[in-house]
Amino acid sequence: MALAVPDVRQRLRSIFGGSVGNLIEWYDFYIYSAFSLYFAKAFFPSGNPIVEQLNTAGVFALGFLVRPLGGWALGLYADLRGRRAALTLSVTLMCLGSLVIALCPTYAQVGVAAPGVLVLARLLQGLSLGGEYGTSATYLSEVATSRHRGFYSSFQYVTLIMGQLLATLTLLLLQRLVLTHEQLEAWGWRIPFVCGAALAVFGFYMRRNMVETEAFQAEAAKHPVRNPMRELLGHPREIALVVGLTLGGTLAFYTYTVYMQKFLVNSVGLTRDQATLISVASLFFYMLLQPVFGLLSDQVGRKPVLLWFGVMGTLCTVPLLTALTRTRDAFTAFLLVMGALVIVSGYTSINAVVKAELFPANIRALGVGLPYALTVSLFGGTAEYLGTWLKLEGHETWFFWYVTACILCSLLVYLFMRDTQREHRFG
Repeated sequence: MALAVPDVRQRLRSIFGGSVGNLIEWYDFYIYSAFSLYFAKAFFPSGNPIVEQLNTAGVFALGFLVRPLGGWALGLYADLRGRRAALTLSVTLMCLGSLVIALCPTYAQVGVAAPGVLVLARLLQGLSLGGEYGTSATYLSEVATSRHRGFYSSFQYVTLIMGQLLATLTLLLLQRLVLTHEQLEAWGWRIPFVCGAALAVFGFYMRRNMVETEAFQAEAAKHPVRNPMRELLGHPREIALVVGLTLGGTLAFYTYTVYMQKFLVNSVGLTRDQATLISVASLFFYMLLQPVFGLLSDQVGRKPVLLWFGVMGTLCTVPLLTALTRTRDAFTAFLLVMGALVIVSGYTSINAVVKAELFPANIRALGVGLPYALTVSLFGGTAEYLGTWLKLEGHETWFFWYVTACILCSLLVYLFMRDTQREHRFG
């Protein structure tokens, strides 16, 4: 039966509210990576740029290591108290983390206390992001119509990529039009963190005015779960599927987005400005691909789209990364990165909805968020650190094969899983 016009408007307003908050959260998280080339020596002075980057990448990875705790705590909160309440708390924690980094003193001012404060701020942001993914994936999938669940849920990654793109555009704007290289290294890197904290305040008010999903309200009225963790452990197959689904996809995503900007500078030999331009252009087109693949999954099913990523990612990762290291042309590098992102879109566009379709509503946020966060913390969050470390040790190609092996593991999961578009746990 067709929805009434007010229902359509309310649904779209809720999707917009959830998506904008997601954008702000990911902008706040990614500005650390985007600006690390400039503030690395402020916290980890060593005289060796690669060592400084290795240290900042390590702190980036630490933010991921606490994501399972955020996925557990905010997932529980979302399943017990509601999706809106958990999303509001998530953006508040992100705001606090950005503000701390913006005001953090440098190593020259307070010594080892400076990287200590930086680590604490990133842990706060990691907690926030750990809860954000599962809850926002649950929220967007629950407010979407059944026929277009893949399309609407794809906007989680549209806004995720948009947050990353906004972070990179902020860097480009400051690089090209506002500040000199010396000013960026001295104090200009603080500007995006101040902006991020201010945007998070806006996200807080947006989420306070969102409507709660009907799925949560119906479950809460029928039989509220007293022990969601015990209930979740009764679904071991679904937990294993989330881990397998995520393994290769999250590593590929962070390799071609977060790590790629450093890779283009340190391994390809492009300038920082060229690497930033390639990141901006590729992220923009990558963002536009997400709803296309999401809509495709509504037509042909989730499984064929996942298989596209699994097969092509297994076959093409080593050739693509090897070709990148051998080119010195910025446009060729852009085309290679873009080709990789077309492949990765088969995972990123629909991974949230596939996971949401595996679990019943009473443990959906926890079921999506916790195993996902565990997997991302081990594989996605360590991609930049591992890639940088292997580069430093002279074994960079080992990283290419590592990414390929992880994608192959996920491909095996895609081959034997059911198509969740046809067999799902939504009412």
